[in-house]
Amino acid sequence: MTKLGFGAHPFLLGFEQLERLVERTAKTATEGYPPFNIEKISENDYLITLAVAGFAEGDIQITIEDRQLMIRGRQDEADEGRVFLHRGIAARQFQRSFVLAEGVEVAGARLVNGLLHVELRRSVPEPTVKTIEITRG
Repeated sequence: MTKLGFGAHPFLLGFEQLERLVERTAKTATEGYPPFNIEKISENDYLITLAVAGFAEGDIQITIEDRQLMIRGRQDEADEGRVFLHRGIAARQFQRSFVLAEGVEVAGARLVNGLLHVELRRSVPEPTVKTIEITRG
């Protein structure tokens, strides 16, 4: 007996890429830095908050690549001449990615008190009914 994958189910036409999407999302969920929160603000609004203490606006890049929100951070190496007795504040580069559903767009981003807030908004399409003509043979 062969097991059908989720994307191969006969009633889910056009969802072949869903399994790849789930696998890609699972890989990014294992990253641990920087920590983040995801909030549902309203029915169609979400907020991703990342703890990016020590990063300035110019150190962070936010892009969307193939429905994947990419947030990257890289600080300049300004440690020359500094002697750390203890270094517990991470200053390493990071990359966080979030897969966005169809219709979800980035509404804005702001950096406040070491927290990066990325606002997402889902646009709800108007429901449509389309009649398909049947042609003869």
